[in-house]
Amino acid sequence: MDNEKLPSKTAGKPIRCKAAISREPGEPLVIEEIMVAPPSPYEVRIRIICTSLCQSDITFWKLKVPPACFPRILGHEAVGVVESVGENVDEVAEGDIVIPTFLSDCGECTDCRSEKSNLCSKFPFKVHPWMPRYGTSRFTDLKGEVLFHFLFVSSFSEYTVVDITHVVKIDPAIPPNRACLFGCCIATGVGAACKTANVEAGSTVVIFGLGSIGLAVAKGAKLCGANRIIGVDVNPEKFEIGKKFGVTEFINSKDWGNNKSLSQVIHEMTGGGADYCFECVGLASLVQEAYASCRKGWGKTIVLGVDKPGAQLNLSSFDVLHSRKILTGSLFGGVKAKSDLPVLIKRYTDKELEVDEFVTHEVRFEEINKAFELLVEGKCIRCVIWMDQK
Repeated sequence: MDNEKLPSKTAGKPIRCKAAISREPGEPLVIEEIMVAPPSPYEVRIRIICTSLCQSDITFWKLKVPPACFPRILGHEAVGVVESVGENVDEVAEGDIVIPTFLSDCGECTDCRSEKSNLCSKFPFKVHPWMPRYGTSRFTDLKGEVLFHFLFVSSFSEYTVVDITHVVKIDPAIPPNRACLFGCCIATGVGAACKTANVEAGSTVVIFGLGSIGLAVAKGAKLCGANRIIGVDVNPEKFEIGKKFGVTEFINSKDWGNNKSLSQVIHEMTGGGADYCFECVGLASLVQEAYASCRKGWGKTIVLGVDKPGAQLNLSSFDVLHSRKILTGSLFGGVKAKSDLPVLIKRYTDKELEVDEFVTHEVRFEEINKAFELLVEGKCIRCVIWMDQK
């Protein structure tokens, strides 16, 4: 009995707490007191310790067309402690340190039981304003108005409710301001290189866009033993930054365009095209350029960037047939949350994977709009937001 955890004093009751609410597209977030309902069956209520800001948060904060919806609690890259659990939850308990993930891992469907996919078919990924199982919200403001969820996480709140299929228990010894990065950035970038692409030692990699995800791809490619890691960006300052993450060469895309296309430059640099190209910006035109930059016969183009809704690719059917190149997406880096994320985290604790350099800024929850400004202005890689730091 001495080892049993006592139930939370707030278990089964609504919690009043603070959240940063996005009420209008592109407008500063408003910190308000809200009510967070107790978890329903198969759900977990989490007290967020810290959360970091991702470019996807910026994208949906600015978005004015569906799937945008307001008022909404954004945030999807975080770490927290389990405050209480709903019925039928035995995977985690009160007091456990967990990472909420935007991609589910039910462990039951055909996809989750297969090593070939990380795309759960029982609870498929969507930019959804509700809890995945019930189609309802666990958030209301003090006037009783429903607040929408974001990517099944909504970490810009002191407390959130997440389905158990989106929760991964981790070692409590891991620093929270590093653990939170594994909820999106590290899993997506490193996973895309190591799992989706399965980069071979000695190969040549080209990364389009050296934001945090592109830099995480560079980390993963370096772990895999890539010989050349070429970064492509419009900001020349990114080369010096990229070197710390494994980038060996740099192309300023602004230097070309009139005389040569990016793909022509890359073909000349690599003697026929890159073995692997990663599109980390979210532009259909750049996906096409990345695909054109791959070597015929075995080149792979991996798409990680989030483009605007309705964006279309325009590829030559003849080229697709005759070049034998591969074009594929990589959601969450191809990582299966419950089995692969612990492996990635162990590579960090074993000092094989370094992530400290990703965190360039840390702010208090009350300064969350400063974090938005830093990322929008390109002045940070990852900004960690501490929920209770004074």
